[in-house]
Amino acid sequence: MFLKSVFMAVIGLSFGFMVSAGVFTVLISVGLVPRFAGKTHTSTKVFLYEEMVVAGTLFGNFISVFEYSCHVGEWVKKWQVFGSFTDSLWKWITAAAVIVFGVFAGIFVGCLALAIAEMLNTIPIFARRIQFRHGLGFAVLSVALGKMVGSLIYFSQQVFLTGG
Repeated sequence: MFLKSVFMAVIGLSFGFMVSAGVFTVLISVGLVPRFAGKTHTSTKVFLYEEMVVAGTLFGNFISVFEYSCHVGEWVKKWQVFGSFTDSLWKWITAAAVIVFGVFAGIFVGCLALAIAEMLNTIPIFARRIQFRHGLGFAVLSVALGKMVGSLIYFSQQVFLTGG
């Protein structure tokens, strides 16, 4: 039984290392972090940004693997940190935190998708194939806005709960 557990641990760690290596390879190959640093004119901090990407990935993995929750909400409500407004204010604070996280996660995923598309040169090839001359920026913007509206409908109508 012990050898079986050791074997499963080794296999699990090995596959985890392979998946994380693949994710970091994609991030490095598309040059996403240096591109962000260049656009924000903070290229002296590129190593800090890369370390934060690694730390965020590790933190996210630990949170998803180990079922630990810190119960901050229960503590805030129990001790009435904000007085009589604790329940309503805490709902607004958590909603704002979820919105901020969603915006930054969406920005990251969108930039990653565009960086991969740019690396593969798909947008110029597509524009040339359909003989699209002017307004490519508006086309990309309309695709992004359509995706955003679709996501808002998907989550506001809770389509993910019903599957349709």
